Amino acid sequence: MEVESVKKHRLKNKSEAKSVMNTNENDAQIQICFVTKQQRYAVPNYPLSTHSSIIPDELNTIVNTLLKESNVIEDDVEFDFLVCSQFLRTSLLEHIQERSGSIEELIEVEYVEKYPSPEPKNCLIHDDWVSAVASCGKKWILTGSYDNMLHIWTLKGKHHLVIPGHTSPVKAVAWISLNDDKASFVSSSMDQTCMIWDWDITKNSVECVHICKGHKGSVEAVGINHDKTLMATGAWDNMLYIWSTSTQEEDNDGESASKKAKSEFANKTKVPKCAMKGHKQAISGIVWCDKTEIVTGSWDHTIKIWDSELGGIKHEIHGDKCFFSIDYSPLARAVIAGSADQHVRLYDPRSTEGTIVKAKFSSHTQWVMSVRWSTVNEHLFISGAHDNIVKLWDTRSLKIPLFDLMGHEDKVLSCDWSNPELIMSGGADNTLRIFKSKHVPC
Repeated sequence: MEVESVKKHRLKNKSEAKSVMNTNENDAQIQICFVTKQQRYAVPNYPLSTHSSIIPDELNTIVNTLLKESNVIEDDVEFDFLVCSQFLRTSLLEHIQERSGSIEELIEVEYVEKYPSPEPKNCLIHDDWVSAVASCGKKWILTGSYDNMLHIWTLKGKHHLVIPGHTSPVKAVAWISLNDDKASFVSSSMDQTCMIWDWDITKNSVECVHICKGHKGSVEAVGINHDKTLMATGAWDNMLYIWSTSTQEEDNDGESASKKAKSEFANKTKVPKCAMKGHKQAISGIVWCDKTEIVTGSWDHTIKIWDSELGGIKHEIHGDKCFFSIDYSPLARAVIAGSADQHVRLYDPRSTEGTIVKAKFSSHTQWVMSVRWSTVNEHLFISGAHDNIVKLWDTRSLKIPLFDLMGHEDKVLSCDWSNPELIMSGGADNTLRIFKSKHVPC
């Protein structure tokens, strides 16, 4: 009886697949073959004939039928489908025609397991706008707010420490180091300073060890280099400064101030190692691409690539509107930038073929204020905008994000995805929203 039941089930599956493939028989027939890089879901890649107006849901039915026939799965799996290196979001015929392809040839349809929807986890309430956020390790979150304060939270959402010091709203934060009992981080503010802090985790006490002075306007962006020895800052004075992240100021002989037997309250002022001029308006985003290369985005409608050792501009990319945020992925070897024209663009600064702009992502309806790459998947990034929405994107889907992460009741000002398991966003609704995300191989 069990064998007979299995046979009937298989016949039913074959019938379902055949029905899907023959739907709309008046449409032109097209030859497809399925391929995947996720070998646990591999099916035979022989050609199949189907109607040209087939849509993703129908393709999903066919693949699941083939997988069940091969006893690979018992329950349905949701897949996304790639044709011509882009996710299929329309009918197969429309997709191919949009890319000037031909339906006369065998069409390779790649399928990948659909990325699971991030789940709302925590909402951390602040007293004012949450303008900066950065997570570190498996335990801590650092936020900056328009209440002039820094806040440290646990990943479970417990408020751990409030840190006064700045005299104006905090605009950017970044971690410098973290171990079991010590940490250091930096904050920048509208008060025209950056502060470098030492945190004794065991005692839960924080001390400002250096005040970085030099900027003549609100310090909007901070970027830490890969070995954590240098940081770059950009401000409303249009200047790009490079600073040492050392918590021990060095004199001209390279000897640390602590070894000079200076008092605990010696001058905390730190001066920049290098000042670079080139932007004509505020610098709003900074990221290090490698040991010496820095990328900045500005309100002057340009993205500039700098050489920190030579102290000058290597390359310049012109846009149509202000750039508000920028990030670089060593996995994708590409830059993304959020703009006042409501789009996110992907750039390949090293491109020698065609345009440097490789893709434009269109779905936000207001200024895009923050963008962040996934640290574990070369295709994924997030963006937050003044339309109150955080969007999770795949670079293979230009017009439709994978998910809209809802919850903010006012403008999204900051985002973070440095912890692969947590998507975070701060907003003008005084909240930090945290979403749980799952890593799925690309």
